[in-house]
Amino acid sequence: MSLSQDLANLNIELQSMLPEEAKMVFKEAGMDLLNSGIMEHTLKEGDAIPKFALPNAIGQVVDIQDLLKSGPVVISFYRGGWCPYCSLELQALQKALPEIQANGATLVAISPETPDNSLSTREKNNLGFEVLSDQGNKLARDFGLVFTVPEKVRPIYQSLGIDLPAANGAETFELPIPATYIVNSDGAIAYSFVSPDYTQRQDPAELITILKNLDTTSKQSRRFNTYRTSA
Repeated sequence: MSLSQDLANLNIELQSMLPEEAKMVFKEAGMDLLNSGIMEHTLKEGDAIPKFALPNAIGQVVDIQDLLKSGPVVISFYRGGWCPYCSLELQALQKALPEIQANGATLVAISPETPDNSLSTREKNNLGFEVLSDQGNKLARDFGLVFTVPEKVRPIYQSLGIDLPAANGAETFELPIPATYIVNSDGAIAYSFVSPDYTQRQDPAELITILKNLDTTSKQSRRFNTYRTSA
């Protein structure tokens, strides 16, 4: 079963558990985010990514420049280990990790969680790739991915046991929209999947196909951005 189907099944299951009022709030928040123009400001194919160095789950600093010396890097921005959609995506990426590496690429996942919470996410999902902590969403902001969780959504999160200030070590209630990038060794984006809909993610099977066909010397790129919002 593909990640896309797993996500669709999860969405049906979670939607069935939510009160109608909460469903409406989430739907309105999703439409507001879609209409905010955030997609106009995200980094796209051909753009150069900012240089960055972030702590991993055990506090060691990982420098993107060092990773790019070995070839392309796949960067996945996710909301946090508390998000069931993110967990499915991370688990799917873990299954695809051998093929990603076989195609000469390095995989890293980035969220605004604290390193301690990133470590919990890595252990819970048995991840064999770096999980980096972008506290304050500084890097995600450079990629144009950051939004503020609406006040009307926050009480619902709390009722579901989601404590964003504790997870992220900040009171800003900022999150990145889900995004996956393939970055060439020269730092230019070769492919991007960016979605304001947190239920939609890049399927690793498609990612591997792109990596297999990636020509890092021609710097030709393709783009796929999804604009669907959750029901």
